Amino acid sequence: MGLRLTAGQLLEALRRCRLSYILLANFVGVPLIVVLLVQLFQLEAELALGMILLGAAPFAPVVPVFARMARADLALAAGLTSLIPFVSAFLSPIVCLCAIQFVPGAGALRFNVLGILGTLLATITAPLLIGVVINQLAPGFKRRVLRPVEIASEATGALSLIVVTISEFHSIMEIGWVPLLAMLISCELSLALGYFFGASERAARRVVALGTSNRNIALALLLAIDSFAGTGVVSAVVANGVLLILLGLLHVAFWRFRQDNLLVV
Repeated sequence: MGLRLTAGQLLEALRRCRLSYILLANFVGVPLIVVLLVQLFQLEAELALGMILLGAAPFAPVVPVFARMARADLALAAGLTSLIPFVSAFLSPIVCLCAIQFVPGAGALRFNVLGILGTLLATITAPLLIGVVINQLAPGFKRRVLRPVEIASEATGALSLIVVTISEFHSIMEIGWVPLLAMLISCELSLALGYFFGASERAARRVVALGTSNRNIALALLLAIDSFAGTGVVSAVVANGVLLILLGLLHVAFWRFRQDNLLVV
């Protein structure tokens, strides 16, 4: 995605967005939704913790890809996806500490802020910014490698999703339909929250909606493995994360189909 953008486009997109609203929606609104649903559905502790960890981890790295597919504001998607990891490394553990107080028998939460920050920057922010730098300094090289890089990255992402779904299929089926229903409701409410409060323009609204509803599975897994390794919390994060990706693809397909129809009209 970075190969398609310049630093000026990223900065302008971030300047125009309602960053304070976006942060409130993702670090306050979504966790509150998750806690309420956990209480409403009376989920077991491990399943509740899986939802809470995801609820505290906004803007999955796949958001820029989804934004491009949905013909949303790619610059804003890339800008927020590269910026949010800085905030998440510090705020997500605090949000989790507050939220797990509502889960009886949750246990202690342990986390390494510097380790989380380093992992997120190395796997999300750095690759995107490297693409931007290449686009700025070597536009000719960018034009030659853009499409092959996109094909390789999208194929890798699709293969990863298939492998994770197959390898964790048994764990996903063991979770049951009630926790997955709770996660589905959380996703749709988060999507609406991001769409209506995160931006003013339609293309930007779609970006914030996708980022608010598609949680960062990698960050949630880092928190889960640090604190709850060897428990059902890790499986719950993976199962709910796969569900969020599938729902995200449905949202993208809906917006893409709707926009195509409007263009035809």
